[in-house]
Amino acid sequence: MNKQEWIDIAIDALDKAYVPYSHFPVGACLVTKEGKTYQGLNIENASYGLSNCAERTAIFKAVSEGEREFSHLVIAGHTPEPISPCGACRQVMAEFCDPAMPVTLVGDNGVVKEMTVEGLLPYTFTDKDL
Repeated sequence: MNKQEWIDIAIDALDKAYVPYSHFPVGACLVTKEGKTYQGLNIENASYGLSNCAERTAIFKAVSEGEREFSHLVIAGHTPEPISPCGACRQVMAEFCDPAMPVTLVGDNGVVKEMTVEGLLPYTFTDKDL
């Protein structure tokens, strides 16, 4: 698969997102080093703190299947500019992904921004800080 196919998987997740409160769908596609993909979408709850973001859904799905090595993450939203992940998602990315791993942020009309995990969360809190 190539990056455009990963973007398509993330965009496809937008229609599957469960967002009855915010009406703000987010989709994600996490790629393992072996090329396997995990689709994520945000899932809301009436008790907002129990909601889960698309990025964390994809990462948690992959980790629950025994995956630990990732090569790319795509995050898509219906936003004019490329969508930006929340702080909680950035910290989860820092836990499970290499700091240099590419992250592609996608907005409407194909607007794309390329980042890295470290670029999204510099000076990361890790197990070395415990």
